[in-house]
Amino acid sequence: MSGADGFVLRPARAGEGAQLFEVTRLSVAGLAKGAYSPAQIEGWMGARTPATYEGLIAKGGVTVAECEGLIVGFVDAEPGEVTRLFLVPEAAGAGLGARLLEIGIDRARRGHAGPIKVEATVNAEGFYRRHGFRRVGTGNFSHGIGGDPIAVVLMEL
Repeated sequence: MSGADGFVLRPARAGEGAQLFEVTRLSVAGLAKGAYSPAQIEGWMGARTPATYEGLIAKGGVTVAECEGLIVGFVDAEPGEVTRLFLVPEAAGAGLGARLLEIGIDRARRGHAGPIKVEATVNAEGFYRRHGFRRVGTGNFSHGIGGDPIAVVLMEL
């Protein structure tokens, strides 16, 4: 699927784990720096590796956004939860996050009748709120591997 904005949305393919790792790293470094300390940003990736993302790809729930052949964002979801949504800073503000979130919500609804959850980074709370999510609490990111705890806003749609 492609849009007039030049983004192509498609399922992630085996071998793209390094690119998803890099999108996550760049997103955190560029978009979360005002909401988290430099030490948290530096340790964010913890023990994640490109292989971590290859495992996510193998599960079949990751959709990537490409622009001019480069992956610039992705979303991952499981029944009842949008688990990851990251964009490189240069792609933020172009409507891509909303398109990926729509895909994530659709995937999270499959086989699930209750509310859709997201653990939003502090800097992304407003984005999710604009798309109908409401705050239900706070906590620490539960899908991470290693690194210091990352404070998140627990939200539901």
